[in-house]
Parts: sequence; structure tokens; C-alpha cells
Amino acid sequence: MKKAIVVGSGAGGATVAKELQGNYEVTVLEAGKEFKPFTMKLEGLEKLRRFGMFFDEREIQFVIPAYKIRKATDDMILVNGIGLGGTTTICTGNALRMDRDLKTLGINLDAEFAEVYREVPVTTAHQKKWHKVTRRLFAIFQELGLEPQPMPKMGEYERCLHCGRCQLGCPNGIKWDSRRFLRIAQDKGAQVITGCHVESVVIDGGRATGVRAKNGWNHHFFPADLVILAAGGLGTPVILDNSGIPCEPRLFVDPVLCVAARVPKSMQYKEITMPFVSIQERLILSPYFDHLSFLFNQDWRPHAGDIVSIMIKLADDGLGSISSQRVDKTLTDQDRRRLDEGVGICREILCRLGACDEATFLGSVIAGHPGGMLPLTEKEASSFHSNRLPENLYVADASLLPKSLGIPPILTIIAMAKRISKICLS
Repeated sequence: MKKAIVVGSGAGGATVAKELQGNYEVTVLEAGKEFKPFTMKLEGLEKLRRFGMFFDEREIQFVIPAYKIRKATDDMILVNGIGLGGTTTICTGNALRMDRDLKTLGINLDAEFAEVYREVPVTTAHQKKWHKVTRRLFAIFQELGLEPQPMPKMGEYERCLHCGRCQLGCPNGIKWDSRRFLRIAQDKGAQVITGCHVESVVIDGGRATGVRAKNGWNHHFFPADLVILAAGGLGTPVILDNSGIPCEPRLFVDPVLCVAARVPKSMQYKEITMPFVSIQERLILSPYFDHLSFLFNQDWRPHAGDIVSIMIKLADDGLGSISSQRVDKTLTDQDRRRLDEGVGICREILCRLGACDEATFLGSVIAGHPGGMLPLTEKEASSFHSNRLPENLYVADASLLPKSLGIPPILTIIAMAKRISKICLS
């Protein structure tokens, strides 16, 4: 049987592994380790914060190893998951379809999305359990004509215990993450190797013959008839660059800025994360307790139970790049204007909630949806394959997205990975 190497175990990699195993002998190479949810109570971290133990966001990796933190050239904080399940384990489980720009290229993923909805439970049943402050915020969004809608979530959210820990790793197994697809692949015979950092693709005679990877102190060559890179919007471009394959300087990252206020006993940090969403032009708004800002931003001094925070997630301009040494990414003037507009809306919402404008404070600028450095074009609408890649090397992650929409991309990445799997099997 032919061998396939899949690099990465997040949304794209796990999907491809599940779809290909049986027709290929699949090996998944994951740079991180087995994922374990963070179990310490936020109150414990709050005590450490009061003692001045947290002063750089990169420290969070010592507390939550699945978080990989980098800083871009303008100190924007970049977050992605490292470990089995990739970023799906530390995301908020949102199931928004975002293939509008793919459709303009002539790519129709309706069949693949139909498959995803059959295989991944998606629900808004959590709405029945919303806390009082969340219901009031939803009503304020409606009053302002922001057209909020309950956020569709991946998982059995009708059983959600509202621990507020979605982005720390669901401790109750309610939130869906890509490890469910990995287990299916493994049950069919796929091999998964953790702690294996892929450095480059080996190319000979115009074909990929395998990958070079480092596992501990040892370097290995993994031979393959087919290679799928799904190491994420920050990982895949570096592997391609190391392999002599250039990417486009079009990195987007979906920056997040939270606007918060002190609202006594609001207990938002115990609420489901991002319970509803308002989709605006080039940004979305959603209630969101920002753990990184709470721990590391000096403006976030109130007790966790007294903070209400609203997220602005921006569809940023695709201008930036990444190498093994650094991430070159800054917000454009237009990006900053859009964020300022969002801040104004959020302050109005919080004022209507009862927090005066002077009491609001901003979070750090954090980004967690990188992509766009190998964007699909109309020419590649059928093949999903750039002509700069060897014929048996594919990419199956957010690197393929033409531009940011400022909306969580996981559902769309799964659909794209399904299409790529079908192409590889045809």
C-alpha cells in the first residue's frame, strides 16, 4: 500500500488522515505532545497574578503547554495550538461557514460541508443555559441593530456545564476537536507520532519523496508517496520555505481586541465562550473573556468575576510573512481604523449594560487564525494544488484561504481537507 505523510493533527490534518487511511498507509506527524486540558482554577492563577508572577504572555506555555505564543514585529501576540488536535483543542468550538471568497474563485464545497454537518455535531442548544448578563448583552446587541445570532458550536453543547474553559481545553469532552477524527483514523490503522517536528519536504526529480523531521535529539527521514502539509498558517509556510518553495507575503492573522468593563458579580468567565456573534463588515463582535489579557495586561485589574468583555475580531489586510526566525506582521492604518470603529461600538454596548465609558479598558491585541500565504486562485479551483508544489505535495490548512474574513475558519478548513482528500484518491 502507498504511504502518505500528514504533517499536523489539527482540523486539516486529522480530516485528511481519516479520509485517506485505508487507501493509503497514513502516518501523522505532530510537533506537539498528547493534549491535556488545563485543570487549575482561574482563581489560583489570579493569586499568582497578584504576586506579579505573570509579566510576558509567552509564560503561559509553562502553565498550558498546548499554547504556542509568538510575538509579531509590532508586539501583536500570536497564539496557536501545539499538540494532538492542534488549535482545535484550544479554540472556542465555533462552527461558522466562511467560504464566500472560495465561491468567487469557482469553488463549491456544498457537498463537503454537508458531510461535515453529518459527522460533526453542530448546535445552538447552549442558548437555553445562558447567564443573565449574556441574555442582557444579546438584547442590547438587538437594540443597536447589530443582528446577533446564537453561535453554532461543534460538540454536544446541550450538555455544556458552563465552566468557561473552552479555550483552555474542554475538561468534560463536550467540545468537538479534531482528535475525534484522529481516533477514527487510528482505528483504521493510521499511525500518529507526537513530538515530531517536520523541518522540510524532500524533493527529488520534481516529486516529494518524504519529509525530514526532528524527534527529540534525533533527525529522521519519513518516506512517502504522498505528502500533505497541514501544520497551520504559521507552520506550513516555514516548512515550504525550508524546502525551497516560496510562499506569498500575504499573511493574515484575524486580530482580536477585547473591550472590557467592571460589572460586579457578572461572572462572565464562567459562561460559555462566544455564546453569540454579530457579523459586521470586516469584523465580528462577541462576548469573550480574554484569559491572556486578564493574566498579563496591567489594565485588567478587577477580579475575574467582575469583568465583562466583548471581542472584536478583525478581518485584517493580508500583508505579512513568517520565517523560521520571525513573524513580520503589523496592522495597517486601515486595520487600526476598523478596530477603533469596533471599540466605539463595544463601549456603547457596555455603557448600555451599566458601565460608563471611563470604566472601560482594552485588552492586548491577540491573533489566532493565521493563513493566506499560499492562497488558492481561480486556476486552482479544481485541483486545489499550486503549480509551485510537486505533484504529490498538497497543503490542507488555512494557508489556502484567499483572504481573511475575520471569522473562525475551522469548519471551512475541514471542508477543504475533505475536497483535497477526494482529489488525492481520484
